Amino acid sequence: MIITEQKKLEKILENLKEAKSVYVIGCGRCATSCETGGEKQVKEMAAKLKKKGKNVTGSKVIEAPCDDRLVVKDLKSEKKALDSSDALLVMSCGAGVQTVAELIDNSVYPALESLFLGRTKRLGKFYEMCAMCGECVLEETAGICPVARCSKHLLNGPCGGSHKGKCEVDDKYDCAWYLIFEKLKKQGKTAQLKKFMKPKDYSKVVRPRKIEYR
Repeated sequence: MIITEQKKLEKILENLKEAKSVYVIGCGRCATSCETGGEKQVKEMAAKLKKKGKNVTGSKVIEAPCDDRLVVKDLKSEKKALDSSDALLVMSCGAGVQTVAELIDNSVYPALESLFLGRTKRLGKFYEMCAMCGECVLEETAGICPVARCSKHLLNGPCGGSHKGKCEVDDKYDCAWYLIFEKLKKQGKTAQLKKFMKPKDYSKVVRPRKIEYR
């Protein structure tokens, strides 16, 4: 899931300073789960904008605003409201903002900060788990990603600076390689730690990336 947080209202208003009328778009998936851009947050944002003198022409929570098909389908019936809007405020990750911006002619602004790809442990508790490096090594590391979860991104660890299972960079965090060792120990597979992992092929993450199956 893409983890997001809301931009400060002051920044949103600064971006919308030239817009008298605003249409608000939310996200029914990731931003809803993060409580940053679901139905409740869209309504709250609309109320805040109205209080600041903006004419909110309408709102819609699109199931996945990063999906061209859903954006086109859900906003088809909103043409009148969109035509009367100076700007669209999108409460989703950057992928959703850019998708809407490409498909709709209005000026489009983000309401959220895109933080990381993460795990939801419980409501309000999100943890970065994957760096989307394009060359997964989880089969070697007991399902624990050293690229995302080790502060030094070490493929061959530990670094020797961890203390009592905590990271020397920030002792609030567990040492990823300590976690890997303990998990492999339980599985009787610590011999895997002797295997040298070659540097990653970072050409796989040259941006922008795309996949086209057809």
